[in-house]
Amino acid sequence: MIGTGNVTEKKSAPSFNKIENSRLVAVGNRTLKKAEDYAARHGIPTVHKDPIEVIHNPDVEIVYIATPPGSHLEYALETIKAGKPLYIEKPMARTAEECRIINEAAEKAGLPVFVAFYRRGLDYFKKVKSIIDSGTLGKILHINLQQYYPARSEDYDRENLPWRVIPEDAGGGYFHDLGCHALDILFYIFGNPLEVSGKISNVAGMYEPEDSLSASLILPEDVLLSGSWNFVTPKAFHRDLVEVYGEKGKLNFGIFSFAPIILEAGDQKETMPIIQPEHIQMPLITSIVNELNGQGRCPSTGRTAQITSEAMDIIRGVHG
Repeated sequence: MIGTGNVTEKKSAPSFNKIENSRLVAVGNRTLKKAEDYAARHGIPTVHKDPIEVIHNPDVEIVYIATPPGSHLEYALETIKAGKPLYIEKPMARTAEECRIINEAAEKAGLPVFVAFYRRGLDYFKKVKSIIDSGTLGKILHINLQQYYPARSEDYDRENLPWRVIPEDAGGGYFHDLGCHALDILFYIFGNPLEVSGKISNVAGMYEPEDSLSASLILPEDVLLSGSWNFVTPKAFHRDLVEVYGEKGKLNFGIFSFAPIILEAGDQKETMPIIQPEHIQMPLITSIVNELNGQGRCPSTGRTAQITSEAMDIIRGVHG
């Protein structure tokens, strides 16, 4: 594992030692003390200061890149050069072009690439997908996505802004970091987009990237997805909601809130709370371990992640 950020503490890293046929054998961080502290707390036997040493450690069979997106391309290409599969944190890279470079290099080398869009492995979204696939709602008429979040306290420190709003490190702003989850899981449930358009604005001017976005996407069967994002919304008006309208009913669910799924069909209304696993990436990581052992397929690959990045680039007006 390269990187020791918060995302790894509970969401991902503990899973590697809890899944059969899997062990977390090495960790690297450019700040050696961070790597040593992390290894001591998580029982990892080997520590590296240079992330490249993790990649070339002979005991490492697959590399988990858990750094900000700005370094994903470098580490991914070095891992591919070393002949090892990849598990990359989301978003896969800063741009779709960087995703394409990684995917083409991996395919040429015959290596799999997996990306941490872990919602594809969760029972919560599997339930949503099963309802859609069952035809309970009839023909899908429209999908409405709203993600409105308050500014974070660190966003006000112009001299020390978080990496998530520094394009060189993150690729964009909070949309790049959070909106990718929403788009990716909706593409998994409804199919990949046929058309994408978007508009962006920086209404608060707290940092360089946009803080407000809107998008229109055409999904298979001519379903229109309308999305809107705002990352400077007053806390009282925080919103995380997907509404799916069909000929026979309506389905509500959340992307980050994991609010109970609500199905309304005819005169019936059903509320379905689903508890998330302790380590939220564990179901997806299990599918990776299984695939590498010749059993099943992981639903989140470099190519599926590239589609999500392509949509984000179009919405944000990124070219090339």
